[in-house]
Amino acid sequence: MKTFSAKAETVDRKWYVIDANNQVVGRVAQKVADILRGKNKVIYTTHNDTGDHVIIINAEKAVFTGKKEDQKIYHTYSGYAGGEKIETPKHVRRRRPTLILERAVKGMVPHNRLGRSVLKKLHIYAGEEHPHVAQNPVALKLKK
Repeated sequence: MKTFSAKAETVDRKWYVIDANNQVVGRVAQKVADILRGKNKVIYTTHNDTGDHVIIINAEKAVFTGKKEDQKIYHTYSGYAGGEKIETPKHVRRRRPTLILERAVKGMVPHNRLGRSVLKKLHIYAGEEHPHVAQNPVALKLKK
């Protein structure tokens, strides 16, 4: 018996749309990361990109559990002296609402060139509308 290894070129890619309205950020990100990598498919191969495209709508309405909205801290560092910036999710949401889910999903995919190629299939929008209607995305329901 031979071991099956999926090729990235032969994978049939589907499009999914996920509504993040009143959904927990970490749970949405975990589900999205699995779909992007292809872990929900039978042909999943660890070293190849076998995942699907994911559209997240209502990203600005995703919620945190507990007091994370005020107490969680995002660090960025420019590399220069005094170049550290610290923000809470409340400030990040005001400045760029899609960044919270983007960072959460990015942390759950591999940190190498495979992860970078997987993240190109992620499309996040703050509101209800998205320009990917022609791809006929299938709506995915997430549990609360």
